[in-house]
Amino acid sequence: MSPLSRPSSASARRTRPPAVDPACAAAVDLARAAAEETARPGKVGDHLGLRAEADRVVTHAFACLDPAYQGWHWAVTVARASRSKVVTVDECVLLPGDGALLAPEWVPWLERLRPGDLGPGDLLPTAPDDVRLAPGFAAVDDELDRQEQYELGLGRVRVLSREGRDEAAARWYEGPAGPHASIATAAPAQCSTCGFYVLMAGELRQMFGVCANEYAPDDGRVVSADHGCGAHSEAVSVPLASEHGPPVIDELGYEIVAPGDTGD
Repeated sequence: MSPLSRPSSASARRTRPPAVDPACAAAVDLARAAAEETARPGKVGDHLGLRAEADRVVTHAFACLDPAYQGWHWAVTVARASRSKVVTVDECVLLPGDGALLAPEWVPWLERLRPGDLGPGDLLPTAPDDVRLAPGFAAVDDELDRQEQYELGLGRVRVLSREGRDEAAARWYEGPAGPHASIATAAPAQCSTCGFYVLMAGELRQMFGVCANEYAPDDGRVVSADHGCGAHSEAVSVPLASEHGPPVIDELGYEIVAPGDTGD
């Protein structure tokens, strides 16, 4: 079956299918010339058939020989005015067939975004209905301590919701700063017992903190309490000063030199 032998959905709803206009049907050379003008030279193949789109409107199909568009075909629509013998080209497009290779379905940019894609100067707007955020408390009581206000999120438009907090905790715990990382399984002790482990604020402090050891691979990053590395504060005990043994004197191979003897 040719690509144009099936009736379109608009034609299927018609009580009477449109008749094929003889003048438009005979304009194969005109349609081919339009396809060759649009395509690259030598990329238009055999005539595959035609289809009546409406009264005095016919679409011709030609095979596409471009190897990058296998299964596609050129569709050239020609038409003529009422009581006119002149046939003109209406449009020329490249259409996919049943076995054509198509591009994947378009995905919105927000769903394509991955961690690390954001660069300097880039802006990532947050949707108003983002489930990771919840409304904050705009009213600030003067009697509350400033630190307490900050902990509760007072004065901020939105704060982390429970769902957003759970997603972050799961992502951090299962990531390279969690207990399952290879560096953590070989560590001498957990981060929770390290002197460089700084607790986080809020409910996340029960599971996470920040590493403050400049020599650790996770310095300045969030780590789980049961994470660990070789830079643990109690991993080794370094002596305050190195102690050397007494000097060794060779009492068997020494030579007595008289005062004033230069050895000449």
